[in-house]
Amino acid sequence: MNRAAVLLGLGLGGFVDGIFAHQILGWHHLLSSWYPPVTPANLQLNMVGDGFFHLLCLIFVVLGVVLLNRGDRLAPRRLWGGLAVGWGVFNLVEGTVDHLILGVHHVRAGPGQLAYDLGFLLLGVFLVVIGVLLSRSAPSPARD
Repeated sequence: MNRAAVLLGLGLGGFVDGIFAHQILGWHHLLSSWYPPVTPANLQLNMVGDGFFHLLCLIFVVLGVVLLNRGDRLAPRRLWGGLAVGWGVFNLVEGTVDHLILGVHHVRAGPGQLAYDLGFLLLGVFLVVIGVLLSRSAPSPARD
């Protein structure tokens, strides 16, 4: 599996989560279960947490681009496969640690929150499987 593509997938998966779940849908912020954003101080804390989360995503993407530019050109299926694996790994790690173990937030708090959290994990498994299958179906690289 190409490290550059996986790093890009980790970062992009985090950005998609942050843009849609945090900002557009407003389902949660990074620390919303620990610090419910019902006061200006807690909302500010959650916004700062989201900012650091997005900064980490940006670091993953930049590192992925740097590694991608240092290596051989990837076959499209290996690139897309690595992106899918990275995004899936993001979902699995973030979903397990933040949602289930630490409980810092849930995908969508309230009725059915466990179903949303498990759906997030299932999407992660699906993305990893699809990514591995895509990568394996690509021509063998000269150097990964």
